[in-house]
Amino acid sequence: MMLMKTNSLSTSHLSTLTDGTPESESEGMYVLSLFISGITPKSRSAVTNIKRICEARLQGRYRLEIIDIYQQPQLARSNQIIAAPTLIKRLPLPLRRLVGDMSNEAKVLSGLELE
Repeated sequence: MMLMKTNSLSTSHLSTLTDGTPESESEGMYVLSLFISGITPKSRSAVTNIKRICEARLQGRYRLEIIDIYQQPQLARSNQIIAAPTLIKRLPLPLRRLVGDMSNEAKVLSGLELE
């Protein structure tokens, strides 16, 4: 893995913001996009791991969008995704990309600039 509480993952969970925070309230928030490739074990692991980390470290201060590159290839192209899973930290700046299943918590925290 490079830098970088779901019991099951289905396509109905994709492309949703997980905390429901309105766009206008994004100041001070972490805005994250996780690009996955279908419902594979690696994708499931990445979703579970990043949700666990966000709930533990950023509770109430993050928005996580999960994007399946098979369902929305145009988003993968426009974000220049060449590997999945890829997590993009959009806010706070600087933008960061983390590739892998997010299982190495220390590297994910470093990549998100939380440690």
